[in-house]
Amino acid sequence: MTSPDSSADFVITRTFKAPRDLVYRTMTETVHLQKWWGPQGCTIEVVKNEPVAGGVFHYCMRFGPGVEMYGKFEYRELQPVERIVFINGFADAQGNRIRYAMSPTWPVEVLNTVTLTEQGDCTLMHLHSTPVNASQIEIDTFKAGHASMEQGFGGMYEVYEGYLASL
Repeated sequence: MTSPDSSADFVITRTFKAPRDLVYRTMTETVHLQKWWGPQGCTIEVVKNEPVAGGVFHYCMRFGPGVEMYGKFEYRELQPVERIVFINGFADAQGNRIRYAMSPTWPVEVLNTVTLTEQGDCTLMHLHSTPVNASQIEIDTFKAGHASMEQGFGGMYEVYEGYLASL
């Protein structure tokens, strides 16, 4: 069940100078995800990636010696070149969902819907995120985190744009 409070929803839209097919592939294929996914300044190790409905993307973000954090997508729906729907959250090394230690009231699960729309030789990406099965305090924490998420996703998508330009 998603949050009934639509003000909790986080939305970001970006236009990428790349064809939609390439954007979709770089957002789902392991060889690409390991090059750009995650906050600026970290490296990504893909533990497992199965980009099919019911599959997972389990990854480790490394921020320096001894500083690592795991995350996991559970893919819900993939419509090639058009849409990617997944539940995202923090995980342990084995892929089990865990609470984010630095913010224990952060939602354990967040539903993300990415839609990709062709715009000439560019692709418009629309990301919509909302807490799932969240308590009111988790929803409030998510809402309070919107500015930080804007910065984090903004930085990540800057790296992504550079990656796309290198292909």
